[in-house]
Amino acid sequence: MFSIYILTYNEEIEIAACIESIISLCDDIIIVDSYSSDRTLDIVSNYDVRIVQHSFESHGKQRTWMLREVPTQYDWVYILEADERMTPELYGECCQVIQNKDKYIGYYVAERVMFMNRWIRHCTQYPRYQLRLFRKDKVWFDDYGHTEREICDGETSFLKETYPHYTSGKGFSRWLEKHNRYSTDEARETLSQLEAGDVRWQDLFWGRSEVEKRRALKDLSLRLPFRPFLRFLYMYFLLGGIWDGRPGWAWCVLQSFYEYFIILKVWELQTKKTAEANSAKVPLATEKHKN
Repeated sequence: MFSIYILTYNEEIEIAACIESIISLCDDIIIVDSYSSDRTLDIVSNYDVRIVQHSFESHGKQRTWMLREVPTQYDWVYILEADERMTPELYGECCQVIQNKDKYIGYYVAERVMFMNRWIRHCTQYPRYQLRLFRKDKVWFDDYGHTEREICDGETSFLKETYPHYTSGKGFSRWLEKHNRYSTDEARETLSQLEAGDVRWQDLFWGRSEVEKRRALKDLSLRLPFRPFLRFLYMYFLLGGIWDGRPGWAWCVLQSFYEYFIILKVWELQTKKTAEANSAKVPLATEKHKN
């Protein structure tokens, strides 16, 4: 058995279906809420789950605080987002690998992106893995862009079963609002990578896992000209978004728009940084002139 954390913030639309997918399987479910202002906690109170609240600082800090400060019944935990679902098949495989007691301290699970009532299999880079099942004393998280990046004290592996991830259950307006916030964090991370980071060519071609290859590909993509247009071509034609029908077209267009928004915000940050540097030089120049 393992414990399950569910992270929430204003998830009144998604949270019931998320809990329903796991409540009959797991006897230790903890809702980690970032002080929701909607009906999230009212809905959660109808279920036999624990509720803790903690002010949100960042995705990485929230997860690390959760793992270190919120006790669980079991040593192994699974992180479930409110717009994700557990399946009986995935739950069974999780229980099986835990009982094997092998050398791994965590397992990555592939998501199935559900968009406009359809599984977007091709242009979402399936299988795209996220660390979901792990020993809570062996993992913590750092911030990376708008999201987080795990740090593992031990070897990890991959599960065969997948989980559905519903990305537009709250409507397109919410999607745009959320990705507007994400693009700000991504712009800061992009600027930092451009100024200090290097492309990890070895991981790009010979990475030990899909996770390493994907991260190296992202570092490379930050340096490409016409990135939004290239991302659309890559996703729609090379990855096969054209075979995902209308949802695939909409997904690729939205992702390209998201990339362009990041570029605009990187330019905004660079302009602001240059202006601040120039303004700092003006008093110094004036002082020299007086002397």
